[in-house]
Amino acid sequence: MAVIQVLEPGLFTTVQDLGREGYGPLGVSPSGAADAVSLMMGNRLVGNAEGEAGLEMTLLGGAFLFPEGAVLALAGSDFGATLDGKPVELWRRFEARAGKVLRLGPTQSGARCYLCVLGGIEVELLLGSASTHILSGLGGHEGRALRKGDVLKIGTHRWKMPSGWAASFRKREWVLSDRVLDALEPRKELRVTDGPQNDRFSEAAKKVFYESTYRVAEDSNRMGIRLQGPGIPAPVGGEMISEGVALGAVQVPEGGQPIILFVEQQTTGGYPKIANVASVDFHSLGQLRPRDEIRFRRVEGLGARTMLVLQETVLRSDLRDRRLLPYESRRFKN
Repeated sequence: MAVIQVLEPGLFTTVQDLGREGYGPLGVSPSGAADAVSLMMGNRLVGNAEGEAGLEMTLLGGAFLFPEGAVLALAGSDFGATLDGKPVELWRRFEARAGKVLRLGPTQSGARCYLCVLGGIEVELLLGSASTHILSGLGGHEGRALRKGDVLKIGTHRWKMPSGWAASFRKREWVLSDRVLDALEPRKELRVTDGPQNDRFSEAAKKVFYESTYRVAEDSNRMGIRLQGPGIPAPVGGEMISEGVALGAVQVPEGGQPIILFVEQQTTGGYPKIANVASVDFHSLGQLRPRDEIRFRRVEGLGARTMLVLQETVLRSDLRDRRLLPYESRRFKN
């Protein structure tokens, strides 16, 4: 069986797929790729189903040896990758021959880069997912970030190509169109819809929220993106009872510094939520780095859904034009 040997793990590298949805009522957050769109696109480039597990690298990449070789793609942010010293481009399928080493350095753009391999990373599934849940120490490779000396199994390619496409896929150099790359470009102005407690915030508080620039704090992680900036005045009505919370919810705790709930969020929370990041911008959350500056722009719920459909249509139609693998659209819940 083909494997990946970890020569250097990078700053924080984990095995991630699209997460384990549907277990929120049991207190289990979905986890999964912080930038799920990039993982899906990388998987399509190598010829996997979009949900196969890959490696998520954060801020600083690692070094990986492929003793038997592998078909690979890098997606997300540019980490200055080289294969045996030669530069490797993002968003392209390439082959690492037996014994070659892929090295990645510090990020040159966003926060996360994804290494996708034909066949996916093979680990034991937990609740139907290969994703690593760091907070609980479960899933992925031994429930933790990778370490030097780890050996990861590459799965057997299970994706069935339509008749006649297999030979064409192997021969062609697959690239993404400018339209797709534009759709994948992370945003610093995040579109949000009203949160469940939006009406409890004063107009002055909302003005602060929407007219201010916030900086991503150093202690942000996969559980929550903490922001620093002008404090948002507390809402009227005092404390609230804890309730279920959604991915992308913008909580306002005491002190008025917002927190965007992220992929390893707690499934319940007792802080009021002024807004919720629209699903179309979830991938942008996954590319936020410490000290990045962001702003918020309010959109209506119908507009948010329309933008999500447009984004998915661009990805789907342009990929079909280039005869990439067809796929079933995965809708992110708002």
